[in-house]
Amino acid sequence: MHGTLDTRNTINMDKVECRFKDARAMADFSTARKTATMASLSLIVGSFEELAKLLNSRNGRGCKTDLRLDVFCEACSLVSVLFNCLGLAFKFARMEYVTKVQNLVEASKAYDNLHDILDMDIANDTVKAPGSHSRNLRRVRQGLDLVRALFEQFLSTNDYSLKEAASTAYAQVCAPYHSWTVRAAVSAGMYTLPTREQLLLRLNENDQSAGKKMRRYINASVPVIEYIDELFISRNIKLNW
Repeated sequence: MHGTLDTRNTINMDKVECRFKDARAMADFSTARKTATMASLSLIVGSFEELAKLLNSRNGRGCKTDLRLDVFCEACSLVSVLFNCLGLAFKFARMEYVTKVQNLVEASKAYDNLHDILDMDIANDTVKAPGSHSRNLRRVRQGLDLVRALFEQFLSTNDYSLKEAASTAYAQVCAPYHSWTVRAAVSAGMYTLPTREQLLLRLNENDQSAGKKMRRYINASVPVIEYIDELFISRNIKLNW
């Protein structure tokens, strides 16, 4: 009888301990996720400032430094967090952006620099082909530019709603390249955007801290975007696609 009772007590204690460990693990995970989210805007800004610094530097021959594909992908991977914060309105942009970045991450295992993938596609006549690395690079560049435009619109107004700011940014950067179906879906999704306060809460920022970091991203992303554009232009490839 005592043996049975001891066994039951042991089993119950094991269950309690397991539940405690599970609860502690969940708490640790929640804390880690919150910390990552809190740092996300700072991480994004810091990463793009590093890219801008690299592009402004010179190598031993006095030439501008080429941008490594793996370093570029690492910075771009962080930006998807921002699309998540915007909800359903930018679901398509997020899905497209994440897919294209993942493609470039895979490409970085075989190619060193951004210009390498473009030169490869030129040689194979696949620059504009669906799924090509060059096409994916163009779409990732649009994603970065969309965030830049959205931040500019966010900073230019104190409106409670983000609908006008997001609509203007989308119309400037992405709408010309999207089908009517996608544009209609994005337009409908604009009504589900978070409010200004909700976005700041999701970013774990206030108006002042977010404003400073958004301006830093705008300044840092412009040379990166211009560098990508120049890769295409210098090879006589138009940007209207």
